[in-house]
Amino acid sequence: MPYRYLLFYKPYHVLSQFRAPDSQRSTLQDYIPTKGVYPVGRLDYDSEGLMLLSDHGQLQHRLSHPRYGHPRTYWVQVEHLPGEAALEQLRRGVTVQGKLTQPAQVRRLFPEPRLPPRDPPIRVRKTVPTAWIEVTLGEGRNRQVRRMTAAVGHPTLRLVRVAIAHLQLAGLTPGEWRFLTDQEQASLLALMKRQPE
Repeated sequence: MPYRYLLFYKPYHVLSQFRAPDSQRSTLQDYIPTKGVYPVGRLDYDSEGLMLLSDHGQLQHRLSHPRYGHPRTYWVQVEHLPGEAALEQLRRGVTVQGKLTQPAQVRRLFPEPRLPPRDPPIRVRKTVPTAWIEVTLGEGRNRQVRRMTAAVGHPTLRLVRVAIAHLQLAGLTPGEWRFLTDQEQASLLALMKRQPE
């Protein structure tokens, strides 16, 4: 039987697992009826966006292992308006939990991205402006983007993962999922065969 690969747009306040430690929180089981697939990597409970799920164990190991980096792109709404110095700091790497993050691609997003409204919406403070930035990482440490933006004085208000390598969130709405196309699957398997840098 061939392996299955699917993309899911995880809504805000959904656990990236199929079972919850309590019955109060939504899980992947509330959205994805396909049995036997598991998340390849995680997305925090309070983050939104693209998740890849599969029943291909070798792929899950390969894409989750820190040795085999692959780009993950996030749109991040932050407090205040980050200047070039803060963006450059994020690009070079910041110290998070005593360890320097790897260099990242970071840019301001103009205009603001068009995203479905979050439910519930972020808390708006009239005296505190916000901005959107795009952050592309090659590593995936726990709550890394949030810790990075906080380290440069711009706490994250909303975080949406929009890409995992060549796989894109576009075309899905929160709670929707779909199987990969043949071309997406071929590119994913080629990525898996790449040697670590």
